[in-house]
Amino acid sequence: MEKAKPAGWKGYWDLITIIALSLLLDLLIFYFPESLARKALGLAFVLFFPGYAFVTALFPEKKELDNLERLALSFGLSIAIVPLIGLGLNYTPWGIRLTPILVSLTVFNVLFALAAIYRRANAINPWVPWITVERLKEELEWEEASRLDKALTVILIIAIISSIATLGYVITHPKPGEKFTEFYILGPGGKAADYPTELFVGENGTVIIGIANHEYRNVTYHVEVWLVNLTYNTTTNETLIHNMYFMDYLNVTLPHKPVDIEGNWTPQWERNYTFSIDKPGKWQLWFLLFKDEKPYLPEPINGDYAPTNATWRILEAINGTVQSLKLNIEVREI
Repeated sequence: MEKAKPAGWKGYWDLITIIALSLLLDLLIFYFPESLARKALGLAFVLFFPGYAFVTALFPEKKELDNLERLALSFGLSIAIVPLIGLGLNYTPWGIRLTPILVSLTVFNVLFALAAIYRRANAINPWVPWITVERLKEELEWEEASRLDKALTVILIIAIISSIATLGYVITHPKPGEKFTEFYILGPGGKAADYPTELFVGENGTVIIGIANHEYRNVTYHVEVWLVNLTYNTTTNETLIHNMYFMDYLNVTLPHKPVDIEGNWTPQWERNYTFSIDKPGKWQLWFLLFKDEKPYLPEPINGDYAPTNATWRILEAINGTVQSLKLNIEVREI
């Protein structure tokens, strides 16, 4: 029997399209990562392309599967293939990250699309997708179907289209993630170590204050630095603030910074902060963070805020209501 070879590139248009779109997605991800086209194309790249290329390579003959079976298998096998590729990557040095997954799926799609082109070229009666109204009616057996069957078919088609549209909308308009602010202090070497916890009176100590905004909006941050002497009464479960001195105030307005779970962590705002303490004893250096509005600060009594209602700041910081950081510092006489 003579082979019915596809006529030119039109006989492989579907597979050529898959190769081209897979490579296009790679470019979009690296150069236009926030584009709508990247999100829409990524949906097909994961949920349809792998299964379609795989099924077409396995069954190039028209008689082997009908159109609906090929469509269903394309989605079903894609859902099976992608997790298996991810599982394989988990046991490699690259791990399950964006770039390894993207490269692996692109290679899979291209290789099996090329295999499908070869198989279709050598098939006796190759299956070539070409959608027309007549072919669609023939596939659905429209002429022989009853009114009820036609109505159910229309409802099913509308449901499928609606489901795909809803899924596409959810993926292209994801719900914002958790809103939070990174607030941290580092030692003078830029690491979470070597903090100045033992000083002499008047000796300078240095830390690095850092803030990163993940609040999905612009935020003005107010940082207050307090020197506090307090004790905790275990009998009454009460915190007693004996002295509370205002050390410094910093403020900065930061735009939202997306959380990058793929790349290396980078700071958004950091400031070297140098301080000295002119009173011996065991002190706590508190860094309090407030958003948007700077809280009211009453007048101190002889420079000490402990007798005023400003103590709520430290009490709420201890309870976790106010975002805060603390250093325990022992100051000695020279």
